[in-house]
Amino acid sequence: MVDKKNRGDAVVVIGLGRFGSALALELVGRDVEVLGVDNDSKNVQQLSGQLTHVVCADSTDPDALTQLGVADFGRAVVGIGGDIEASILTTSILADFGVTDIWAKSISRQHSRILERVGAHHVVQPEHDMGERVAHLVTGRMLDYVEIDEGYALVKTRAPGWAAGKALGELGIRKKYGVTVVGIKGSGGFTYATSDTVIHRGAILLVAGETGKAERFAEET
Repeated sequence: MVDKKNRGDAVVVIGLGRFGSALALELVGRDVEVLGVDNDSKNVQQLSGQLTHVVCADSTDPDALTQLGVADFGRAVVGIGGDIEASILTTSILADFGVTDIWAKSISRQHSRILERVGAHHVVQPEHDMGERVAHLVTGRMLDYVEIDEGYALVKTRAPGWAAGKALGELGIRKKYGVTVVGIKGSGGFTYATSDTVIHRGAILLVAGETGKAERFAEET
């Protein structure tokens, strides 16, 4: 079992399907202590010995989670996807326990709204989010795309040809396009961008701003 004195830094992952198990194993790979919980003994058996501790239990039963000491954990992930009722009940119990950082997997926008209402601090829709990201990459010139918040994105794109050889300060990108160049990749890797940074031909830029504006800038040639 995860040492009680270390539970504030550890993570409890509830629901060990594809999403939950991949997340739990990644956390362990980053030297994070993980308590895995699932009501399917097969999932528990598959991860036995790979997580700090893994238990077969019903996460919709407050008594079962209390016995596992889940309330002592500072962070929790609800990876239950197929059973919406169990997902919502589990999230609600964690919120009642006072867990300070609850992440929950959602399968629809309606599911997301309910999870937020019952206490989830962060809601992710893996399939939707990845589909949206790939759509942006397929249809545009972006090299990568991350939606940081609703309507706000960080875009990785090649610098437009007209910017080559000029300093950011003289280009007026923020005023003209409403976005901010926050980083630039040269021969030595990514560095912070300043008004004195000169953009070389073919440079890679990290651009932050409202999603539509960042997309439009990424289409510049």
